Amino acid sequence: MDLGILETGAPPADLKDRFGSYGDMFRLMLGPDYGYSYYDVRAGRLPEIGRHEAWLITGSASGVYDGDPWIEPLKGFIRQLSGQAPLVGICFGHQIMAEAYGGRVTKSPKGWGAGLHSYNIKRHASWMNSDREPSLSIPVSHQDQIVDLPQDATVLAASDFTPYAVLEYPQRRAISFQGHPEFSPEYATALIDLRRGTRYQQDFADAAAASLQKPNDARRVAGWIRNFLSEKR
Repeated sequence: MDLGILETGAPPADLKDRFGSYGDMFRLMLGPDYGYSYYDVRAGRLPEIGRHEAWLITGSASGVYDGDPWIEPLKGFIRQLSGQAPLVGICFGHQIMAEAYGGRVTKSPKGWGAGLHSYNIKRHASWMNSDREPSLSIPVSHQDQIVDLPQDATVLAASDFTPYAVLEYPQRRAISFQGHPEFSPEYATALIDLRRGTRYQQDFADAAAASLQKPNDARRVAGWIRNFLSEKR
């Protein structure tokens, strides 16, 4: 399958040298069964809708409400793509899909989410196959959250901190995750360390980094995404 990755951000420069781009992280996570093409959306690189068989939108340091000139064209691309090809959104991708489909995103008064977060699975989608585990744990790094759901969104996983953690839009052939299954524990820890004393207080950073030592479900989520991308419609 030919997968187009819409890169809406990049790791900090020194971490990118060590861990690669967001596109590289997804390539490592999803494996060799796909052809990968990366597009720098912030530079105005939006390809034609029919160029790839499936699409993925990465995370970003930008907020969907920031007014950056590339954000509205990306929303238009998402709406045009609806129902035509599988689409996966991660973090910022999760949020901008919700806004494009009629929802709303804000900077959360709950503050930053960082480290390993766990969610209760509320509903099992077909692409989860026989997986009936009651919860899901993956790295997170976000301050913004969806506060109003699109009318056609189905909530698959939630927590008290993030009520809309995993969403599915069955008629649109789209799914999205607030967390970052593509972040290795090493990268997520390095990102936390980079933000110590600036975005994160020391105690918060210590607890977030410590949580990343626990087992996570990134490989499980990668399997779900592969299943979703290959589902026949």
